[in-house]
Amino acid sequence: MSGPLGTCCLLSGLLCILVLRGARSNSAPPVIQLRLAGEKRKHYEGRVEVLYNGEWGTVCDDDFSLYAAHVVCRELGYMDAQAWYPSAKYGKGEGRIWLDNVHCSGSEKSLAQCESNGFGVSDCKHSEDVGVVCSTKRIPGFKFIRNQIHNDQGLTVQVEDVRIRATYSHRKRVPITEGFVEVKDGGKWRQICSEDWTEMNSRVICGMYGFPGVKRFNVRPYKLLAQRRKKNYWGFGVNCAGNEADLSDCKLGREIKLKGNSTCGRGMPAVISCVPGRAFAPSVSIGFRKAYRVEQPLVRLRGGAMLGEGRVEVLRNGEWGTVCDDNWNIRAATVVCRELGFGSAKEALSGAKMGQGIGPVHMNEVECSGFEKSLTECSFNLESLGCSHEEDAAVKCNIPAMGFNKKLRLSGGRNPYEGRVEVLAERNGLLTWGSVCSDSWGTMEAMVVCRQLGLGFASHAFQETWYWQGDPSSDAVVMSGVRCSGTELSLDQCLHHGSHIDCPKGGGRFAAGVSCTLTAPDLVLNAPVVEQTTYLEDRPLYALQCAMEENCLSSAASKADPTSYRRLLRFSSQIHNNGLSDFQPRAAHHSWTWHECHRHYHSMEVFTHYDLLSLNGTKVAEGHKASFCLEDTQCDEGIQKRYECANFGSQGITVGCWDTYRHDIDCQWVDITDVKPGDYIFQVVINPNYEVAESDYTNNVMKCQTRYDGHRIWTYNCHIGETFKIRSAEDVAGLVSLQRERK
Repeated sequence: MSGPLGTCCLLSGLLCILVLRGARSNSAPPVIQLRLAGEKRKHYEGRVEVLYNGEWGTVCDDDFSLYAAHVVCRELGYMDAQAWYPSAKYGKGEGRIWLDNVHCSGSEKSLAQCESNGFGVSDCKHSEDVGVVCSTKRIPGFKFIRNQIHNDQGLTVQVEDVRIRATYSHRKRVPITEGFVEVKDGGKWRQICSEDWTEMNSRVICGMYGFPGVKRFNVRPYKLLAQRRKKNYWGFGVNCAGNEADLSDCKLGREIKLKGNSTCGRGMPAVISCVPGRAFAPSVSIGFRKAYRVEQPLVRLRGGAMLGEGRVEVLRNGEWGTVCDDNWNIRAATVVCRELGFGSAKEALSGAKMGQGIGPVHMNEVECSGFEKSLTECSFNLESLGCSHEEDAAVKCNIPAMGFNKKLRLSGGRNPYEGRVEVLAERNGLLTWGSVCSDSWGTMEAMVVCRQLGLGFASHAFQETWYWQGDPSSDAVVMSGVRCSGTELSLDQCLHHGSHIDCPKGGGRFAAGVSCTLTAPDLVLNAPVVEQTTYLEDRPLYALQCAMEENCLSSAASKADPTSYRRLLRFSSQIHNNGLSDFQPRAAHHSWTWHECHRHYHSMEVFTHYDLLSLNGTKVAEGHKASFCLEDTQCDEGIQKRYECANFGSQGITVGCWDTYRHDIDCQWVDITDVKPGDYIFQVVINPNYEVAESDYTNNVMKCQTRYDGHRIWTYNCHIGETFKIRSAEDVAGLVSLQRERK
């Protein structure tokens, strides 16, 4: 028997799936590969391309059907097809048109099994190239089955699964980082011979299991254990380059002669030991120094619901920016994942799948070898002409199995995404399920629960759950005083009372509950609009009675002479929804508050905070804006407005739209009447009480440097998020001088 013939690869962002069919007779279908390609597409859609006889070609749209699209998508590892498109929707292909007049019943395992004119027999042009849209759901286990390698006798070798089998002394450790490598073949777990095993093979396996690197281990106990165990070797070796994201992308190694105990020669079952990332290390001293660099990280993820996924953002010249998805592929995504302490990438996402970022696009046409320590070490194009935030790249990384989801459950909900939160806790030496006290329960706590269960973002946090019939045996409160920052991996990592439960209301109908959602809004303030529209107005107090009723003036205004004036720092704000779902008030119509003076409804108690701070962060003046009218003022091209406040209409901000609060609207100011001249920080915080869940709260804060001379005011250096830095006195003087010249 000779060695294997085929491999599977992923190149230039094109999904290339190798499906080889055995050739036991002349009637067997030809050997083909499929991939999706084309312009401006998602990873699960594109022009259908076929590799036949070593040459890539396309498929004509004549007689193509949804049944054929189903066959294509399943062959590529997706559950089924959503649609198909004729007339080169994803651009014209090149080379041969391999298939024409394709007729499929939908049950075929490969497009090669469908009826057609035969390979290369076509009267079509590339303007007739067919495209498909597959469902986003993958076939379970497909990533292991897709590399089907044949020997010259036509037998199929399938790897169904792979695992790290820990020894008895390591099995209780979380996460499992060390053990024998085993593959599942024909329903049985088998070892891999260590004779040809390399560190590059270990690197790939560790990456699949959520670990960024490998480390040395003591081989002696494994040798002793292998001598006592009955061995069942797999019939092949593995040959990985080390930059693959998955074992199925590696080449098959040499064939192993299966001859009893002499199968592996002088070798033994292969063993690997992985380095966990800092967030998953059993203790601070184990693993994190090798997995993480101590300096300021240059790459981060934003907007993802789960740990290890999100929009890729890069720090350059002190400013965070995004990465354009041109040429974005699994290899570059894996570099990002390993850099951040995760494993290899499960998926490289394009088309702003994790929401649109803000600021500049720092990198374009990224090309990585897969061995770089940081994405910034890869080659890339600094020019991002033609790239917009609609093309922001994102990743989904492999993370270690920590078992957090087994310690929490939702009970009584109408669907798996909602219910009363129940925790597995130890009481009197026994593990028992119980409820969580709802005192102080809010959006941040709900976000941690949804993430821990793998259910996405929190859409609501409930302090009463009487309408959900949970398990009566779990009514007792086992956790109270829960306070989360929102970044914890599990609810148990949040601050709480521990074993000393304090919950006056008790559990049952007053237990904490959540509802989760896979997408969330993301509000971002347009900083340049604030900077460009700031000015001072002296307004008589008698003209501010409505604002007084809504507490939009400083506390000193209530004691001031009615004939006096208030000095107001006024500005416009433009708030965009860059997320993946609409931003809507949590409160329903019936609970909105009517304000007679302004003649409008408030759908949120406080929508934004406006504060003037000293340079050391002390608040010297404040304002706020109740959400009296959340609506779509304007939208990006092609997006329809959905929310309008008139006539007690629905309030909210549609994805791709923005709500503008003009500078001349009541309460769109900070009362600085009693503020002394000097240098300050002007701060705006959107959704300050986290009343509505968002995919990213770090971009809800805007800060500007402000200089007030007693008569005029200048705002400059306005930034969103953590990139704000106070400029030097020389810079300030230069900017003020420049603004004076302009005025």
